[in-house]
Amino acid sequence: MASKETKPVKTQNNSGFTGKMGYVLAAAASAVGLGNIWRFPYLCAKYGGGIFLAIYLILVLTFGYALLMSETAIGRMTGKSPIGAFKHFSNTKAASFGGWINALVPFIICPYYAVIGGWVIKYLVGYSTGETQAMAADGYFFGYISSNLQPELFFIIFVLLTLVVILGGVQNGVEKVSRIMMPILIALAVVVSIYSCTRPGAVEGIKYMFIPNIHNFSIMTIVSAMGQMFYSLSLAMGIMITYGSYVDRNQDLEDSTTTIELFDTIIAILAGLMIIPAVFAFSGGDPETLNAGPSLMFITIPKVLVSMGFGTPAGIVFFLLVLLAALTRAISLTETCVGTLSDELGWSRKKATLIFGVYSVVLGSLASLGYGALGNLKIIGMQVLDFLDFISNSVMMPVSALAICILVTRSIGLKAMADEFERNSKFRRKPVYNFSMKFLAPVALVIILISSVLSAFGIISI
Repeated sequence: MASKETKPVKTQNNSGFTGKMGYVLAAAASAVGLGNIWRFPYLCAKYGGGIFLAIYLILVLTFGYALLMSETAIGRMTGKSPIGAFKHFSNTKAASFGGWINALVPFIICPYYAVIGGWVIKYLVGYSTGETQAMAADGYFFGYISSNLQPELFFIIFVLLTLVVILGGVQNGVEKVSRIMMPILIALAVVVSIYSCTRPGAVEGIKYMFIPNIHNFSIMTIVSAMGQMFYSLSLAMGIMITYGSYVDRNQDLEDSTTTIELFDTIIAILAGLMIIPAVFAFSGGDPETLNAGPSLMFITIPKVLVSMGFGTPAGIVFFLLVLLAALTRAISLTETCVGTLSDELGWSRKKATLIFGVYSVVLGSLASLGYGALGNLKIIGMQVLDFLDFISNSVMMPVSALAICILVTRSIGLKAMADEFERNSKFRRKPVYNFSMKFLAPVALVIILISSVLSAFGIISI
């Protein structure tokens, strides 16, 4: 095994995690955001149920495992956020570009993500104040987001909730909140899943989700499963590099990565069980309902809740769970941005947090008002929120992940990475890691990038 080394000192970003569980819960909390609670169920429903789930799990254990291990190790080896980490291994322009694009992804995602978080707060408040029937009405969701005052207000509330946690630091903010929120989130997910799975007609939804049916397979099943795995595990956003910089040198990275994979998979399956059986119970497996896409949570689920009775308490619990998930991801995204500003500009944590908060409100407001007062403001035919989602998820994230693959295989070297992992671990999945980083991940990322861009311009349908 490689010899022990002293961990690089974090000069600006507060102290690191207190131990394995602090890191694992923070990283798992990052993975368990709207990507799992909101995105996974509608993609699973739309792209084949059981066959989608099977492909997703295979990718998590190969492609996802390799990138997650790499990002965490890069952060731990350098003690820096993405830009500094890439510079540490290479001063070439290509490496500099890779570091910057990894760092910029969360700067693009964070503001519009907070807008969606604000929508979740609105629905939680709506159920808490007895608007259950109104929120299930046709046109309610689009009527709400096209108004101006309320979406902006709830968006700002979500930003403030996130910034309060970040100001607390790594141990007292990020780690402490993750330790509290993750167990609550899992407990609520179990409760809602049981409720959903025990509705009349829900059994067919459970079968659809868990029994692979080759007739439901298409090439887009693979593409969308890859995209979901990518988004779900917080890959290529600089998050895991930043979190890795807080991880102790003596921590077993492979063991921690396996635990994060387990958390991610459990929450993804619970999210599917919360929504897909309920949709089957409500619609009898109507294809149009299953293909509802991103609107599944905000349009279809309120109708499901009303149809089942007990809509108000069930809605409160469900959207409380979704809010917790949204906050955990927002915290990790914001932490990455604050870490970058602190490392690269030498700002204090407080200054970096406050300035980033102002930036988030400005850019997020353009997205928040993009369906209302700024509805005519479009970029390549897309409203602001849709464009920010496209440019970050469909273009920048695959490119930033490719940059990580190149950094690992060309600048650092697979042997040096193995030495880092074997410092505290037997590195049991070494063949999987090497194959994924050299072949599987680059090919898969190019497929995601090309298919996503072609889909955005209407050339293919995903």
